Amino acid sequence: MTRTFLFTAAGVMLAVSAGPALAQYQDASRAAPQTPPPAPPSAAEEPAQPSAGIRPSKGAMKAFVELQKAVNANDTANIPAKVAAAQAVATTPQDKYLLAQFQLKIAAAAHDIPGEAAAIDAIAASGLIEQDKLSRLYRGLGGAYYNAKQFDRAAAAFDRAIALNAGDIESMKLLGNARFAQGQNAQAAAAFQKAIQASTAAGQKPEEDLFKRGVQTAYDAKLPAAMDLSRAWVAAYPSPESWRNAIAIYRNTSRQDVEGTLDLLRLMRAAGALTTPGDYMLYATSAADQLNYNEAKAVVDEGVAAKRIDPAKPDFRDLIAALKKKPIATAADLATATSNAKNGMAVLRIGDRYYALRDYAKAADSYRKAKGQSGVDADVANIHLGMALAAAGDKAGATAAFKAVTGTRAGIAQLWLVYLQTHA
Repeated sequence: MTRTFLFTAAGVMLAVSAGPALAQYQDASRAAPQTPPPAPPSAAEEPAQPSAGIRPSKGAMKAFVELQKAVNANDTANIPAKVAAAQAVATTPQDKYLLAQFQLKIAAAAHDIPGEAAAIDAIAASGLIEQDKLSRLYRGLGGAYYNAKQFDRAAAAFDRAIALNAGDIESMKLLGNARFAQGQNAQAAAAFQKAIQASTAAGQKPEEDLFKRGVQTAYDAKLPAAMDLSRAWVAAYPSPESWRNAIAIYRNTSRQDVEGTLDLLRLMRAAGALTTPGDYMLYATSAADQLNYNEAKAVVDEGVAAKRIDPAKPDFRDLIAALKKKPIATAADLATATSNAKNGMAVLRIGDRYYALRDYAKAADSYRKAKGQSGVDADVANIHLGMALAAAGDKAGATAAFKAVTGTRAGIAQLWLVYLQTHA
């Protein structure tokens, strides 16, 4: 998908193409299409007006009046001579500023990008224009270079605009587009991330497309920032789409065992982000690998009820048939198992089955009992305790449990913390 924007001094059209899809969640995930950021005002829409009272010097007045008449009449045959005459008598900064303004208008009408660049540099050299207006001129110049596929020069112009106005968020976005067009994904990601930070610092909520572009370019460049940006995206715009991509990126950039995979799938389920048959199949088989047939069956039943699973399809038909032959624990079974549990891991797995039965209070009790026992990974126990407390509505308790997670599973806990902030 391509969107076209008008934003240069010459009125040229900037077409920014969407980038490749985001990280895939297994083979079944579909990342969201990307769209470019909104266009900034064009130099034509916001011309660089001189400060009130700027006039040509007495000796230059006649030449400038004649030049103005020629430009207004679009008298292309006589404009070069009128420009030369004005140049010959332009001596003051005011003269040079006004001459550069005429030259910018002439170059814009002729689609002469080098002429525009020279005129804007002359306007800058005069010192008679406010920095924010000059920043917009360089932004428009960058757009003209972008359309001409001169991406190095486009990036340089956007950099100049940002240097003139540190709060120029639009130029930051456009710099990211230019770097992306060059294939410089790391630099593009840095520009998009800077735009997100600047928007937030200014009290503005960055638009979602900006997050998507930042995530995309950082992921393509294999940067650690991809995870930070994806968490920021899902925190600002929680949706099945953003959750799927955030979790996909984490899974694709970290090595997850069955435990970690299952905990991430549980997060997808909680966030309403299980949307494809592949999601349900992976979830059910991962739970079954831990002999948690209660959870495997519950997930399959949900997928069928939501019409996201066709139980007649061979894979699911076989899975459903297999699960029917497996023992499904009842609350009474779990109470007996708790009394007979011989180690901490058995208690933790009992908690997982209570979690599958949606008895979150008893699940939390089991996880608390399991913590600290020999053979129990404290980080796993805390993640599971946080999940149970989150489902029970105990946000404070869940937050404490997730914050206690360290080491290789901390990233999973951080995603669950985002979920708490946006859902619980």
